[in-house]
Amino acid sequence: MKIDITKATLADISTMQELVLPEVDSGVILVRTDDEISTNIRSYILAKDRGELVGFCALHIHTSSLAEIRSLIVKESCRGQEIGKNLINQAMDEAKTLGLQKVLSLTYKQSFFENLGFVEIPKESLPEHKIWADCIKCKHFPICNEVSLIKTI
Repeated sequence: MKIDITKATLADISTMQELVLPEVDSGVILVRTDDEISTNIRSYILAKDRGELVGFCALHIHTSSLAEIRSLIVKESCRGQEIGKNLINQAMDEAKTLGLQKVLSLTYKQSFFENLGFVEIPKESLPEHKIWADCIKCKHFPICNEVSLIKTI
């Protein structure tokens, strides 16, 4: 396996949607429309194995000091090969380059993020615009058992 980490292009959107669909259907990842992905295409980071999409995530900026890792997905047959870790590390490098101070994540995979240096925070400390822009669209809202974590850069 030879993994290349690259930025997404508009031509990647349909393949991204196919990869994430099972996790969206199960409620693990929030649905994003093609238009929403297009608008935020610069935030997406892809992992490809010889041209085949095997994972992606987004670094979504909330404020001048805070961003969020969201929509992290790795193809099921490729999990356990540090693809997710490499995607997060690339996003963290980008966050540092942009001058961000903190990166948060809402996840069901708490230990994965803790192993990368994230620490749990109370959900009440999340920016209010995050709740009303994203969480409100979730099929689990308002009963959410995702864990909020943050990492200082």
